[in-house]
Amino acid sequence: MSTDTRVVPDVTPERPAPPARSWSRGPGRLPYLLMLPCLLVITALLLWPLGQIVVMSLYDLDSVRQVRGQREWPWAGLANYREILTDPFFQMVLRNTVLFALANVALTMVLGTLVGLLLHRLGKRMAAFVGGCVLLAWATPALTGTITWKWIFDDTNGLVTWLFNALPDGLSAALFGRSDWTGYGWFNAPLSFFSILTLVIVWHSFPFIAVSVLAGLKSLPSELLEAARVDGAGPWRSFWSITFPLLRPVFGILVVLSTIWDFKVFTQQYVLAGGTQDRPTFMLSIYSYATAFSPPPKYGLGAAIAVVLTVILLIVTGVYVRTLLKQEEL
Repeated sequence: MSTDTRVVPDVTPERPAPPARSWSRGPGRLPYLLMLPCLLVITALLLWPLGQIVVMSLYDLDSVRQVRGQREWPWAGLANYREILTDPFFQMVLRNTVLFALANVALTMVLGTLVGLLLHRLGKRMAAFVGGCVLLAWATPALTGTITWKWIFDDTNGLVTWLFNALPDGLSAALFGRSDWTGYGWFNAPLSFFSILTLVIVWHSFPFIAVSVLAGLKSLPSELLEAARVDGAGPWRSFWSITFPLLRPVFGILVVLSTIWDFKVFTQQYVLAGGTQDRPTFMLSIYSYATAFSPPPKYGLGAAIAVVLTVILLIVTGVYVRTLLKQEEL
């Protein structure tokens, strides 16, 4: 009798090593290759000019020949930033910009939301007609729309001047202190100028908000709104209890985008003011332009103002990106 005492070796099959990731095959670098043209375009059209503006803000430039590279650039360091940040006029311009942006964002969001809710309640044909009319304002170029509004408030042949002249003299004098409005400068006083500028900006911006809110409303489950209506909730209660919480991410993104756009207003202000002479109504965009190009030109100082405006917008953009990332995590 024999016993087989052979020991079977413990052979564990080795797990094949994963193939080494190679850049020459597989999808490893394909996404980067696909993104490369976009990155090159962004670098050429956005980052390089922005870098040039930052560099110019560190020099004392007051001649076109310096900008063309035909004369030496005197180094100024942070002197341009110290000058504008300690300038009371810059602080007034920054205050004008912030207050203008806050007022316009609030009015644009309220009007756009109301129009979006109205479009959501209309029938298909009427909603398409009203929506098309609303979008005409958004599709109108900023320059064309501003020229139209400037004619409406023209001090001689404008529609508003004609309407005020059509009021009975006694009523007009009692309400406004004058009966003849011909020659009245609607754009002379800062308050009336900013009021008209706000009207132009809100008129041009609210269609985008309305269409975005309408798209959000179309995505809401109708069962919730119907259940709220059955429970006796009115439109006001339904909006604040159901619609607004569900559309909060949409409203957040719209607020951030509107803030960015209203901080950068230039064309409308330049056309309504007729140039860069009306300094009490300056905001950051036109202040940067006027400082850089109005005689005597100060390109370095204008570039520093532009950098400050860019930093403010980058902070707002950071909030926008963070809002998007949070929305994706939900």
